[in-house]
Amino acid sequence: MVYTFFGSPLQRKMASHIVGYPRMGPKRELKFALESFWDGKSSAEDLEKVATDLRASIWKQMADTGIKYIPSNTFSYYDQVLDTTAMLGAVPERYSWTGGEIGFSTYFSMARGNATVPAMEMTKWFDTNYHFIVPELGPNTKFSYSSHKAVNEYKEAKALGVDTVPVLIGPVSYLLLSKPAKGVEKSFPLLSLLNSILPVYKEVIAELKAAGATWIQFDEPTLVLDLDSHQLAAFSAAYTELEPALSGLDVLVEKYFADIPTESYKTLASLNSVTAYGFDLIRGAKTIDLVKSAGFPSGKYLFAGVVDGRNIWADDLAASLSALESLEAIVGKGKLVVSTSCSLMHTAVDLVNETKLDSEIKSWLAFAAQKVVEVNALAKALAGQKDGAYFAANAAAQASRRSSPRVTNEEVQKAAAALKGSDHRRATNVSARLDAQQKKLNLPVLPTTTIGSFPQTVELRRVRREYKANKISEEEYISAIKEEISKVVKIQEELDIDVLVHGEPERNDMVEYFGEQLSGFAFTANGWVQSYGSRCVKPPIIYGDVSRPHPMTVFWSKTAQSMTSRPMKGMLTGPVTILNWSFVRNDQPRFETCYQIALAIKKEVEDLEAAGIQVIQIDEAALREGLPLRKAEHAFYLDWAVHSFRITN
Repeated sequence: MVYTFFGSPLQRKMASHIVGYPRMGPKRELKFALESFWDGKSSAEDLEKVATDLRASIWKQMADTGIKYIPSNTFSYYDQVLDTTAMLGAVPERYSWTGGEIGFSTYFSMARGNATVPAMEMTKWFDTNYHFIVPELGPNTKFSYSSHKAVNEYKEAKALGVDTVPVLIGPVSYLLLSKPAKGVEKSFPLLSLLNSILPVYKEVIAELKAAGATWIQFDEPTLVLDLDSHQLAAFSAAYTELEPALSGLDVLVEKYFADIPTESYKTLASLNSVTAYGFDLIRGAKTIDLVKSAGFPSGKYLFAGVVDGRNIWADDLAASLSALESLEAIVGKGKLVVSTSCSLMHTAVDLVNETKLDSEIKSWLAFAAQKVVEVNALAKALAGQKDGAYFAANAAAQASRRSSPRVTNEEVQKAAAALKGSDHRRATNVSARLDAQQKKLNLPVLPTTTIGSFPQTVELRRVRREYKANKISEEEYISAIKEEISKVVKIQEELDIDVLVHGEPERNDMVEYFGEQLSGFAFTANGWVQSYGSRCVKPPIIYGDVSRPHPMTVFWSKTAQSMTSRPMKGMLTGPVTILNWSFVRNDQPRFETCYQIALAIKKEVEDLEAAGIQVIQIDEAALREGLPLRKAEHAFYLDWAVHSFRITN
């Protein structure tokens, strides 16, 4: 049966595609359902009901909007790589799985651990703030078709009248993102398992074909990395082996997060079994030049990721349409599909829920739901059915953002532009600074300290919440925070810690706390993005030039220092972390925004020094992350961070 609420079956769909969509729901419905289930407060059936409703609403939204290529199997109860591990039956032995369809017990044990065994490792998904569960493989890993999720979700959508494109993590990327299991030599060649996992992929493909699928999407994001000839050969071998199974299907291979290197492009273009190529044209803008210079395979489709899947800015539709028209001249009429640059899971869900956001700033934004509309509008315009009113409104919003006085601060721009190479270097060498520090601080050879924050109790959160809601006075708030700082100082002195911290009881989040006190930042009420599992974060939005109107931490650091004779650290979040854990403006290079944040933090350092704080810690948590795509950029930022702050004098 075709459900008419998905629009008329006769409605002509333009060549539009969405790589993937957020899973948590507009109000984090999945998060709360998961945590209720984990706490034993609801049943598996309750959890499945929430998940089913979310999937249906997502498919309905895309179908009603007019998207032609709608993805399925991008929903996950925890992580898409873990879903692939379940599909392949690659369950580590410690979970005592005995075979059969993998259920919630084994699945969530792998994700979260249980009373007797730890969880599998979690790490960054490329240079995003999402984390995936790392597969643990070895020569003795047994593979079997153990989760029919991809086929079941395709059938589920089809029963609702929506023909979808099932999405699978590609076999080569799955292996390249894995690690040797415990007890296996670190040098174990993971790609040697390719022939062991391909039979499972063939089974999945066969079932999808039998269910009526006509397209299938393989996500192979590792194609944007610098792969060696052996790794590239694995792609050729994998898709050659799968070619008979894929016969009769249109096959899309998706890559995202960066430009595709020339050799990877050549390898991809040579695959006979692949019908279409999906490129991220936001973070891989040079890919267009590569397509022009290297040529595009005749008769193939290009899925052009022109709508940013990783940020919250409204697309410049006129600019994107111009780029699409240029690409269409290369790939051929009818062979270009408008798409997102990557899955929309990396952006917030729906701008409609931001009822308190400043109206001008809101007009500049597009969350996942709005980006679906943008993709369809571009596809229609490319097909000669341009919505003039929609494009005009978009152009007006773009012009408003460019001309808004709240975006540009001339003083900040001049300060950043005036930076010279010498500003990135300390005037004194390390040994001289160490001597000066030791004379002033008189610390032991191996001084002790802590990283910074102490546990945030329920009572502390209540105090902050009530102060923010004007339910308690400023005097009551300050008194409560001072009392907590005093406890923290006393604990450290009793433990004979050399350099103390104040515990940060006044802070909500290491980025949000500073963003709330810096100009150029905005905050949402429901702009949640999945970090891992049920964990969601609400990144600040950097919409304009960043400056520090007033000191941010000096009062609390001075207060804490007055409670002890020992050195009290000033605690600051560094510019690289603030940058990478925010939605960053896209109207200027990222390094310029990073410099502006760094200058603001530098002023805070100077004020802390003037207030008598002798040790200042700059937290750069983002620098610990696996960022394979942006090493040069982060080295550039680190150079600034290290050399621009006078940590102690």
